[in-house]
Amino acid sequence: MSKLIGPYQILKRIGNVAYRIALPPSLSNLHDVFHVSQLRKYVSDPSHVIDSDDIQVKENLTV
Repeated sequence: MSKLIGPYQILKRIGNVAYRIALPPSLSNLHDVFHVSQLRKYVSDPSHVIDSDDIQVKENLTV
């Protein structure tokens, strides 16, 4: 089963079947153009939003 990451902003359509995506710096090692078959429409859901102020990272780097 594949995992999805995102959502990310679509910056530009490239040709008929590809899109340039605004990836965060942590994913800078990935190519930023994806075939439309690799993309999914994101339906907004407020329960998916995590306020970064609520995340506490311990000294051993666990949450």
